[in-house]
Amino acid sequence: MPINKKLLDKAIKYLLYSLPLMFIGPSVIYNAFINKQNVWHYLVLAFGITFCFLAVYFMFKGIKMLTDSLFNHDK
Repeated sequence: MPINKKLLDKAIKYLLYSLPLMFIGPSVIYNAFINKQNVWHYLVLAFGITFCFLAVYFMFKGIKMLTDSLFNHDK
C-alpha cells in the first residue's frame, strides 16, 4: 500500500501546528477568567477562544490529510 509522502508531511505539519495551540488556548482562557478586573478581559478571552478553535481546526485538517495519505485518496 503506497503512502503519499507529500500529503503525509503536510498532515504532520498541521498536527504540529495544533499541538501548542491545544495548550496555549486553555491557558489564555484561564488567565482571562482569573483577571476579570482587568480592562482587557474580553480581548484576552477572545484570543483564547480563537486559539482553541484553531487547534480543533488544525487537528481535524491534519487527521483528515493523514487518513487521505495513508489510504491513498486522490482528489
